[in-house]
Amino acid sequence: MPEAERRELVEAIDLEFGGFDDELTLEQIAELDRRAERALAHPERCRPLDDVVADIEKRFRAKQ
Repeated sequence: MPEAERRELVEAIDLEFGGFDDELTLEQIAELDRRAERALAHPERCRPLDDVVADIEKRFRAKQ
């Protein structure tokens, strides 16, 4: 993923989830790139974000 696209993605995540405390490390950027490449190569293995969030919320509520 080109650097400009990575920065755009990080900014979008930052806005969605309330911000990051620090800048991403090179290792974190490399990991995000690796995961993005894997997701693009195998879209059939991906799940919609809404489904993932719903599962997390369901697990969280069950533990309360």
